[in-house]
Amino acid sequence: MVKGRQGERVRLYVRGTILGYKRSKSNQYPNTSLIQIEGVNTKEEVAWYAGKKMAYIYKAKVKKNGTHYRCIWGKVTRPHGNSGIVRAKFKSNLPPKSMVLNIRSR
Repeated sequence: MVKGRQGERVRLYVRGTILGYKRSKSNQYPNTSLIQIEGVNTKEEVAWYAGKKMAYIYKAKVKKNGTHYRCIWGKVTRPHGNSGIVRAKFKSNLPPKSMVLNIRSR
């Protein structure tokens, strides 16, 4: 039996950046978030991510379930424009402090 990890590490998620909420000129809709997934630059590339789960992971002061980390789960719903940005809905709306932070897509 071989001890330890063999080969290169494999990341099972893709990183993304939260850009903000879906919005119009005078309104914003916090129930839908706009996310730029790393390496996705066209509307056609977004099609593969449609329906995939996303996780916004953050750290809290109070320990719950033995950890300080919490997670808000969401799902990619559709593309937003032609430049590879996606719209995603989360179980609870993302907090405003999450803007321009990283997110994970599985």
